[in-house]
Amino acid sequence: MSDTFIICSNLSFSWPDDTPVFQDLSFTVGGGRTGLVAPNGAGKSTLLKLIAGEHRPARGSVSVEGVLGHLPQSLPLAGDLTVAEVLGVASIIEALDAIEAGDASEEHFTTIGNDWDIEERTRAQLDRLGLGDVSLARRLHTMSGGQVVSLGLAAQLLKRPDVLLLDEPTNNLDLDARRKLYDVLEDWNGCLLLVSHDRELLDRMDRIAELDQGEVRFHGGNFTAYEEAVRAARGVAEKNIRNAEQEVKREKREMQQARERAARRASNASRNLKNAGLPKIFAGTLKRNAQESAGKANETHAARVSDAKARLDEASRALRDEQKIALHLPGTNVPAGRTIFEGERMQVRFGERALFAGEGADLVIRGPERIALTGPNGAGKSTLLRLIGGELEPEGGLAKPADGRVAYLSQRLDLLDLDRTVAESLAASAPAMPEAERMNLLARFLFRGSRAHLPVRVLSGGERLRATLACVLYAEPAPQLLLLDEPTNNLDLVSVGQLESALDAYEGAFVVVSHDERFLAEIKVTRRLRLTGGRLLGSEAD
Repeated sequence: MSDTFIICSNLSFSWPDDTPVFQDLSFTVGGGRTGLVAPNGAGKSTLLKLIAGEHRPARGSVSVEGVLGHLPQSLPLAGDLTVAEVLGVASIIEALDAIEAGDASEEHFTTIGNDWDIEERTRAQLDRLGLGDVSLARRLHTMSGGQVVSLGLAAQLLKRPDVLLLDEPTNNLDLDARRKLYDVLEDWNGCLLLVSHDRELLDRMDRIAELDQGEVRFHGGNFTAYEEAVRAARGVAEKNIRNAEQEVKREKREMQQARERAARRASNASRNLKNAGLPKIFAGTLKRNAQESAGKANETHAARVSDAKARLDEASRALRDEQKIALHLPGTNVPAGRTIFEGERMQVRFGERALFAGEGADLVIRGPERIALTGPNGAGKSTLLRLIGGELEPEGGLAKPADGRVAYLSQRLDLLDLDRTVAESLAASAPAMPEAERMNLLARFLFRGSRAHLPVRVLSGGERLRATLACVLYAEPAPQLLLLDEPTNNLDLVSVGQLESALDAYEGAFVVVSHDERFLAEIKVTRRLRLTGGRLLGSEAD
């Protein structure tokens, strides 16, 4: 088999409304693990679907060497399917059962082919991904979102693919499931092309492919090495810009000085000719020669200025736009030790099942704590956030929030009216803020010019996050407790960095549900809570 597994040649693709996504995109991917990074909306998922054959390019071609497996970001699975059906092994297992029962029909042997060990391989694959206790007859609708993702990956791995395409495979996975996925991919020997915002996963890649401005550029090493290379390139670009700006200033200064010297010479020559009493025809010839000489000198300097400006433009294009937001949020300050929430023996029931073990859960939140809430999928973390935020009343015990405002950012980012513009949304949240100040604030959140007047419904995930943060953090009154439920799901790495910047400036208390350990480290959590087996366990952050 060739060392090149994926070949994309002059690939062009547009949406039905003729909006271009790619134009003449060409690249190859070899063996090993490759992480594909780009901002939201750049076309990462679309590119994987083109490689998988789910989309057809308008022009160009895609070639894949060997068997291909593809795990999309949204799994098109019906809830009434069994685990065996999702894994694609149901018919083989039925044929094995029929032969074991004495039915030696040829069609059963044809169905089985060389997969006589399918049950053993299936159980082994499920066990590697943390699904060892899941029955093959279990229905999909009884499983959590994280279990469904792990099941989808198991289905692809059972194909024994040579090329594996994964789109955000750690979304909805708890920490244990993530670590099992890391281990599985660590042993991967084929060609892996992976889209993810999970920096710990990207740090396990052999190389990073950056999709930017219609090109794919490869960087050897993991994501940390890529970030260091980007920072170094930015430093070089900034130095080149400074040098180019100085060159433009110098060339402009020299051109102005040359013009002034030429003007003085022309004035002196005119006086000297007049005083010398030379014939008019001779004096006119000397004047024309001086003007032509000055004109040529001016053209030379103008060309140098133009060249210097071109070098400045080139240096500026090489500088990456970091798209960072810088905030100051003194209004969110909470005095140290002030009690923001107090829960005693809280209990919630789902039918006959109690969410919390024993007499219920106790929790006290004091300002300005930064709390990370973790635990397995389905443990009840989102329910606990709703109790803290006052959206849900406990069926037993007490939940006593303080008087300060609480803001809850759900996974769906659904706080804003979809039909309002970004500017209108902020005006509704902060009506006393002067309009000029609101527009300046939105510019700091990267909504500049016409972007501030876009309806919320047309915003990308990262843009909607920024708009929601602006409205929540600058609302009147300012929130003193933030509740965030998996806020980094489906965000690109630039947007995650913007969220980190906003939380760094926030001076109140927050509780964040997340399985992203790098994100939790960046936002400097001070306490950890783990909800597992109905018990809320607490510890100080490392």
